[in-house]
Amino acid sequence: MNLDDLRKKIDSLDEKLLELLNERANCSVEVGKLKRNERAQVYVPERERRIYESLFERNPGPLPNEAIRAIYREVMSASVRLQTPIRVGFLGPEDTFSHMAALRIFGSMPDYHPLPSIQDVFTEVERGRLDYGVVPVETALGGGVSDTLDRFTSSELHIVNEMMLRIRQNLLSNFPLGEITKVYSKSQPFVQCRQWLRANLPHALLIETSSTAKAAETAVNDPGSAAIASLLAAERNGLKVLVEGIEDAAHNYTRFFTIARHRARATGSDKTSIMCSIRDRAGALFDMLMPFSTHGINMTRIESRPSQRKAWDYVFFIDFEGHADDPVVAKAVEEISQHCKELKILGSYPLGHLEE
Repeated sequence: MNLDDLRKKIDSLDEKLLELLNERANCSVEVGKLKRNERAQVYVPERERRIYESLFERNPGPLPNEAIRAIYREVMSASVRLQTPIRVGFLGPEDTFSHMAALRIFGSMPDYHPLPSIQDVFTEVERGRLDYGVVPVETALGGGVSDTLDRFTSSELHIVNEMMLRIRQNLLSNFPLGEITKVYSKSQPFVQCRQWLRANLPHALLIETSSTAKAAETAVNDPGSAAIASLLAAERNGLKVLVEGIEDAAHNYTRFFTIARHRARATGSDKTSIMCSIRDRAGALFDMLMPFSTHGINMTRIESRPSQRKAWDYVFFIDFEGHADDPVVAKAVEEISQHCKELKILGSYPLGHLEE
């Protein structure tokens, strides 16, 4: 087969793909009608997970599974849009890593709303002005995100999805590396890239900005300047990527939660997050944690935070494998609650995956 023959074959396959995609879209429209009649949720992360798993099991290659995920993310995003537009809030501004996380979760088709604080993301979803919120909850290097954890103490929203995003810090500029005298970014990227900056730009002035997106915007018109920001910010501002991946630690991930007013159903591969407070007595924490061992439940994370109610009073945030509707998990949670002053299930959701 020569080049012209291969291109004709690709054109023919594209025509078939287009026909099948529109046939799938028509099915999605019908699904949307049924969901509206039943007042069911349009975005169903547990359903998406099953679709991905089924595709990965049947994928013969050469396309890797992550390519399949990226393609179908947009297919499903468009399908949801045909059923009804959804509104998604995230910690803004645009082109930040929170924005990237939202795009990786929902695709490009929702109505996105960048918001000035995590508090605002919660509030807008609670009041029904947004359908979903995407908030950072934990970083691999720095631990829990206090603003998110503290807001869960007063919110009735539920966690319906999680995703771990690889945070790759990039040096962006339209000037050569040797001409850079100033670097703009948030404080956290400066910390994450300290060794690289010391080795490669030891004399550059480091200037803190309100966001990595703002850093990229500032660097566009400032001679001799660069920004540490995302590839999305480079594309949006017309900046060149001088050096990609300048973070000092290779395992720089941030975990994001999707929050909503409804609960997620079980998939068979789930995680549950709870918040609880215990009585101030000897052995209280041991007694509270014992049911995890008794019922063979894997606890994946525990963290304490001030309760915000009185001095030296704490709440524990605990993640563990399983869904709250699983009989074993329900039994364990019931036993745990007997040793707590307060226990709240923050959500059960499909076990997340790493996104590079």
